[in-house]
Amino acid sequence: VQLQASGGGLVQAGGFPRLSCAASGLPFGTHRMAWFRQAPGKKRKFVASISWNDGSALYADSVKGRFTISRDNAKNTVYLQMNSLKPEDTAVYYCAARRISRSEYVNWGQGTLVTVSS
Repeated sequence: VQLQASGGGLVQAGGFPRLSCAASGLPFGTHRMAWFRQAPGKKRKFVASISWNDGSALYADSVKGRFTISRDNAKNTVYLQMNSLKPEDTAVYYCAARRISRSEYVNWGQGTLVTVSS
C-alpha cells in the first residue's frame, strides 16, 4: 500500500490550495480514506474522511464549511480542497486509509506541509 500526498506549500491567509493523495495497492471498495494534520508541537488530529464507495464524508468541526474532501475513483486519488485558510491551519497534512471494518487508520502517507501566512 502506498499513499503519496502532494500539494502543500506556503499559502496566504484566505487562500485555497488543494491537496492530493494518490493511492495504490488498496482494495478501494473496502477502505475509507482520510486526511489528518499535525500542527507544530501538537498531536495529529482528524480533518476529514470519505468513503471510496459512496463518497460519504465526515469533517472535523474546525474545518467544516471551509474544506471539502473528494475522490476520483478512476485516478485512485483523494483530494482535500482547502478554502478560507487561516494561520491556525498551518500543519503537516497526512492522508491515511483504513478498512471499513476497522476503526484504526493503519496506512499513512508521508505528509505534506501547508504553511499559512497572515
